[in-house]
Amino acid sequence: MCRILIIDDDKDLCKLLKRNLENEGYSVSICNDGESGLQEAQGADYQLVILDIMLPKKNGYEVLLELRKTSHIPILMLTARDSEGDKVSGLRMGADDYLTKPFSNSEFLARVSSILRRSMLFGKNRDTNNKIILGDLSIDVLKHEVCKENAIIELTAKEFDLLLFFAKNQGQVFTKRQIYNAVWDDEYAFDDNNIMVHIRRLRKKIEDNPEMPTHILTVWGVGYKSGGTLG
Repeated sequence: MCRILIIDDDKDLCKLLKRNLENEGYSVSICNDGESGLQEAQGADYQLVILDIMLPKKNGYEVLLELRKTSHIPILMLTARDSEGDKVSGLRMGADDYLTKPFSNSEFLARVSSILRRSMLFGKNRDTNNKIILGDLSIDVLKHEVCKENAIIELTAKEFDLLLFFAKNQGQVFTKRQIYNAVWDDEYAFDDNNIMVHIRRLRKKIEDNPEMPTHILTVWGVGYKSGGTLG
């Protein structure tokens, strides 16, 4: 059973979210301040943390930064703040998604389901030192940096997500639908061209010879896979 931790000082909202999540089959725990929430998140095995920003003892940003020092656990920021700057700050610090209060139950459950789906696809091979090696590429997950021969390769956010997806799942073959659902965080819309364009651009940046790729390989009639195997 998937375990979810809610860290929010609004006790009525926590009860409501807990009930709705449990109706979907999730196991839910609640903490009402940042300090106890951080301790609980660090001391138990959860698959998702739902984290408010305005918290007593430790605010949500502080909890987020502490968790990201040692953990890749998915984090959904839940807050009454709605400015673009707040959202960008949370995402840059390592949050996986950002939901502004008030929100509908259907939107909330959809965000939870989406984050967990992505986590399952990305997270089968979580590294412990925040870096993944794919051939001659070094990928720093927390810094969002990719280096080749000690030189940083400039990637767009979507290109980085795409590369990270393959690096986290080395040797596995994925259809375009699976790639789109994971990296674009959306239901597949028969947008094969979008995927192919991004892979072509990514290959130009990371491959010695984009016409003969070694990092992201085409599996004809199926989809794509990375050129390595974690082990």
